[in-house]
Amino acid sequence: MFALILAVINLIVGVALARRFRRFYIVLITIVVVVALLGFSTVRTVPVGHTGVVTTYGRVENYTLGSGMHLVAPWRYVVCMDNRVQKRTLDLSCFSSDIQEVNLSYTVNYQISKANAMTLYSTVGTEYYDVVIAPNIAESVKVATARYTAEALVGMRDSLAQEIEAVLSEKLSDYNIEVVGTSIENMDFTDVFTNAVEAKQVAQQNKLRAQTEAEQKVIESKAEAEQRKIDADAAAYETQVAADAAAYRTRANAEAQAEANRKIAESLTDDLINYTYAGNWDGSLPQIVSGNGGSVIVNASDMLRGE
Repeated sequence: MFALILAVINLIVGVALARRFRRFYIVLITIVVVVALLGFSTVRTVPVGHTGVVTTYGRVENYTLGSGMHLVAPWRYVVCMDNRVQKRTLDLSCFSSDIQEVNLSYTVNYQISKANAMTLYSTVGTEYYDVVIAPNIAESVKVATARYTAEALVGMRDSLAQEIEAVLSEKLSDYNIEVVGTSIENMDFTDVFTNAVEAKQVAQQNKLRAQTEAEQKVIESKAEAEQRKIDADAAAYETQVAADAAAYRTRANAEAQAEANRKIAESLTDDLINYTYAGNWDGSLPQIVSGNGGSVIVNASDMLRGE
């Protein structure tokens, strides 16, 4: 742009010099150039996602500029501060409460306050991550880690991350820096501790498996005993049912026989008895035996035949 302006100026100067009033044109061109340079020097552009901090001879003004083009006095300077969400990861070496070394990779997403960007610039500057954020991350992580044993850290990773974020957010809020989110990307222990944890886990798994097998055997034994009891009860019930059925049949037969005898006894008469006797007689007569000193045997059949 400036090259084009200079080319136009040279052209105008060349034409002016060839004329009678070249001094007038030279002065006019000089004024135009100065005004143009002053105009360009007052234009400031703030990129999207940034906040413009205005300074006057090193003094920070109490206002900021949003993204876009702005007209600013030539003696004022605009510093662009990134107000987008930024991400940084910090690798740290910490110690647990039982003096076990822990290596952490901690990631933080942060964002500066747009309205108070001039305060951050005036108190910290543009290198606020190295000056404020990184040291506070290191301190917060180490303080929170020291409250847990190494073994507890293995199973309480989420709790540790939340505690670190709470402490870090409180510290950075004093500098108008907002913590958007944090996470523990990685957590490593020494080989000695890792081997000890693995051995303990193996022992716990073996113990749990032995307990499970023992409980399973107890359950199976109880189930077998219950099944035997059920079978015995079923057999006893069947025996009882059979005995009850036999007793019932016997009682029913006896009652039926008694009823039949009763009916027969009720139906008997002298004529019926004589008739039945006569119907069953085979024609044989009884022999008669009498006498005290001797025996007399009379055959009734012979008497009927006249012998």
